Amino acid sequence: MKLGNLFTRTCIALALAGGLAHAALADQLDDIKKAGKVRVAIAMGTPLFSFADANLQPTGSDVDTATQLAKDLGVKLEIVSITNAARVPTLQAQRADLVIADLSITPEREKVVDFSVPYAVISIIVGGPKSIKVADYADLNGKRIGLTRATVNDTLTTQQAKGAEIVRYEDDATLITSMVTGQIDLFSSTPSNLSEMIKQAPAKNLELKFSQKDFDLGIALNKEQPKLKEWVNNWVVTNQKNGKLNAIYKKYHGRDLPERITKL
Repeated sequence: MKLGNLFTRTCIALALAGGLAHAALADQLDDIKKAGKVRVAIAMGTPLFSFADANLQPTGSDVDTATQLAKDLGVKLEIVSITNAARVPTLQAQRADLVIADLSITPEREKVVDFSVPYAVISIIVGGPKSIKVADYADLNGKRIGLTRATVNDTLTTQQAKGAEIVRYEDDATLITSMVTGQIDLFSSTPSNLSEMIKQAPAKNLELKFSQKDFDLGIALNKEQPKLKEWVNNWVVTNQKNGKLNAIYKKYHGRDLPERITKL
């Protein structure tokens, strides 16, 4: 066989393979319904959002959100337990259909995955012992600050705290343990994680130092999924209007969602 013909046939084969893969992805909503289950990746070990209860059952606002979504879709929920760092890779590898894991909507992430309209919010803060005086990023110079890898606070703190020693952990549970056992001076995380640290180590006298930023959270899905994205967006809007998503959020976080989220 001539080299030119071989190259042409190879290109055609690759194109067909790509077309088949695209077709398989294009009907993901139909595939979910046919399978009778939706695989939702959730980062367990994140206080208030997703954690194990006293009976070691998954609970939290993200778990309840995923449960409600599966119920309204008319399928069973299969939780794919992941770390924060694995949220986008798990979706790209097609090990999950959706990601509901306190995943902030950012321009960088939107380059590789799609997001629904916001279903919730997350606040990022810096916290630590009262004995350490910190009011802004400049005060972090020379400090050992812990955070969870591949999160918005990782990106934000890395950009702003140039003089700090940043220690990255794979999940919030490990970050919390490191803070309460004195392995780090300060942390960048969420108010819910600060509450958990205070609960575990009240003698540490931990407090909020300053707020970094509020981020909108979206349900993530693979690109080129117009039917699935439309269904998820409609579901979020409907459940913002009927108050179910706000009720779920308030149940665990003790506050209402911002009006800009609930009035989509």
